[in-house]
Amino acid sequence: MKVLVVGATGTLGRQIARRALDEGYEVRCLVRSQKKAAFLKEWGAELVTGDLCQPETLKPALEGVSAVIDAATARATDALSIKEVDWQGNINLIQAAQAAGIERFIFFSILDAEKYPEVPLLEIKHCVEDYLIQSGLNYTILRPCGFFQGLIGQYAIPILEGQSIWVMGDTSPTAYMDTQDIARFAVRALSTPESEKQSFPVVGPRAWSADEIIKLCEKLSGREAKITRVPMGVLRGARQVTRFFQWTKNISDRLAFAEVVATGTPLTADMEQTYKTFGLTPSETTTLESYLQEYFERILKKLKELDYEKQKKKSEKKRTYPRF
Repeated sequence: MKVLVVGATGTLGRQIARRALDEGYEVRCLVRSQKKAAFLKEWGAELVTGDLCQPETLKPALEGVSAVIDAATARATDALSIKEVDWQGNINLIQAAQAAGIERFIFFSILDAEKYPEVPLLEIKHCVEDYLIQSGLNYTILRPCGFFQGLIGQYAIPILEGQSIWVMGDTSPTAYMDTQDIARFAVRALSTPESEKQSFPVVGPRAWSADEIIKLCEKLSGREAKITRVPMGVLRGARQVTRFFQWTKNISDRLAFAEVVATGTPLTADMEQTYKTFGLTPSETTTLESYLQEYFERILKKLKELDYEKQKKKSEKKRTYPRF
């Protein structure tokens, strides 16, 4: 089976491409830049230049393809807006998939998107879900709520570098998941008829609050975190300011997500039916403890090696040699 992965250069998309290749699928990736996606070609994927916002580029990308895994989303730093990519771009892709007679369409939404119509990204994700359901395509919708990988820049690196960690008041505990595990569900959906025309939560074993993650990072790193608590009013103000400028519109839309995190309602779901449907077991899922432990062990080892080399060079400079 040939699979088109959309959003393959992203944090999640690259893991989906890697997993699909490892399981023997022919993988084609829709990319805007062949240069930035060169690593995918090295892995064995076929690259096709195209853009969700340019519908005419989608037809050739879908030729000979049986299934689509859609992990596309606008980044906060993108020139294109959430409305352009996450709404119009995904609608373009669904329409092109209909015309191409695609057999399976796997779409990534966000957990509880329907509960927050005031948050632009979540409202758009929910609307795309509805559009896909009514499209007639043989779909599966997967709904994660956060990635382990995002916690590295948010918590781990600031602790290691002695920088402040910015935390909102009482943040909602979130059931983050490793993108490699999420990718397993996406690829397994291709060969699981029981997952057809259904939506599934794809979340981690437990929900973690910001303070719990910080304590875990402190324990594993042996370093104390510097914490700066930010009132919600400050974030709301920042969102209002960034809304005025086109080039910061995506940042404003992302800041709106803070409203969800500030509710205090845990972002998690029962995964029993998901594991049962996909034929996977919870014991195979990476825990946050093991993920961060591996990260800190690897980084701290590297830091020790760098410090050793630095001290070695210093000692060599201090040596005195006889003059002849």
